[in-house]
Amino acid sequence: MLLVLTLFFLGVILWAFRPGSRPMHDDASQIPFRNEQPAGRDRDDRPDRDSNPRTDNPKGHENV
Repeated sequence: MLLVLTLFFLGVILWAFRPGSRPMHDDASQIPFRNEQPAGRDRDDRPDRDSNPRTDNPKGHENV
């Protein structure tokens, strides 16, 4: 069983570092950043969250 698991481990390592897999890994590494705002937009462009506070919530938290 130890030999089977060792061969499986080496197979996974070789598969991950095979030639031609770099574009797939680069694409996967950018997934968390796909829905972000463009870099040129400032935070000041967004509407102010406190411009219309809710009167029914004393702490100012939004109701979710």
